[in-house]
Amino acid sequence: MVPPSRSSSADPANIGYGSGVELAGKTALVTGGGRGIGRAIAIRLAADGARVVVTGRTTAEIEDAARATGGVAMACDMADRTDIAALLTRLDAEVGRIDVLVANAGFAESAPYHATSDEAWDRMMAVNATAPFLLTRALVPPMAKARWGRVVVVASNAGRVGYAYTSGYCASKHAAVGLVRALAVETARSGVTVNAVCPGWVATRMVDETVRRIAVKTGRTPEQAMDDLRGMSPQKRLIEPEEVAHLVGLLCTEGSRGIHGQAIPLDGGQVMA
Repeated sequence: MVPPSRSSSADPANIGYGSGVELAGKTALVTGGGRGIGRAIAIRLAADGARVVVTGRTTAEIEDAARATGGVAMACDMADRTDIAALLTRLDAEVGRIDVLVANAGFAESAPYHATSDEAWDRMMAVNATAPFLLTRALVPPMAKARWGRVVVVASNAGRVGYAYTSGYCASKHAAVGLVRALAVETARSGVTVNAVCPGWVATRMVDETVRRIAVKTGRTPEQAMDDLRGMSPQKRLIEPEEVAHLVGLLCTEGSRGIHGQAIPLDGGQVMA
C-alpha cells in the first residue's frame, strides 16, 4: 500500500536560501543529516557558507548528503553513548571546533501509554534528549570560549503539548525543550544562542510510515489518513523540510542573536499558545 502524495501548496523551490557568506568560515554539525529535515538543513547551512559535517546511521545517505553540501560524513548512532563519544573524538581530531550544532536526529514510536515498551521508551529518550545533552555538553564550552556559537535542537510541537499514543515521544521532546531552556540561561552572556524548533507534521519518510500505521489500525485509506494529518494544521497542509531548514538557517544568523531560549513552533498555526 503506497501512501498518497505528501505535497502541499508550498513549493520548496521558492523557499529562500542563504547568502553564501552568513556562515563563511564556520563549521556546522547536523545530526540525522542523511535525509528529510536533516538533509535540508545541511544543504541550507552549506548554502550559507558553512562547512558541514553530516552524521547519521546510514552510511550511503550521509555520504550522499556530504557530496551535496561539499562537506564531511561521519557515521554515528545517536542512541549509543559509545558512538557519540567516538564521534566527538573524531571531530576534535579531524575537524576542530564546531560553531553550529543542529541536533536533528530523532526517533519516534507510537503506542498506548500502557503498551509502550521499555526499549521504545529508552531509545526515544536516548536519541531525542540524551544525545543533545551529550553533544551540547562537549561542544558548547568551546563555542562559549570563542564567544560565538549557535545551537538548534529540532524538537517537535510534541515538545509543547501532549498527544495520545505518544507518551514516550512527547516526554523525550519535552525533555529536549527543557534542556534548551536551561542551557540558554547558562549561556545567555556567552555569545552562544540556544533554541529549539518545533515542527508539526513534516513531509518526510516518517509521515509515510505514520500514514501506513493509521491506515492499518483504523481501516482508513491512505488518502484519508493523510488528510487527517493535514487537517491538524489550520493551513491544511504539511510543512516542507526546506521550511524547517529556513528557520534553522535564520536562527544561525548574526541578526538572530537576540532569539534565545525559545521553542519555536513551525506547524501552520496548530499550536498557538
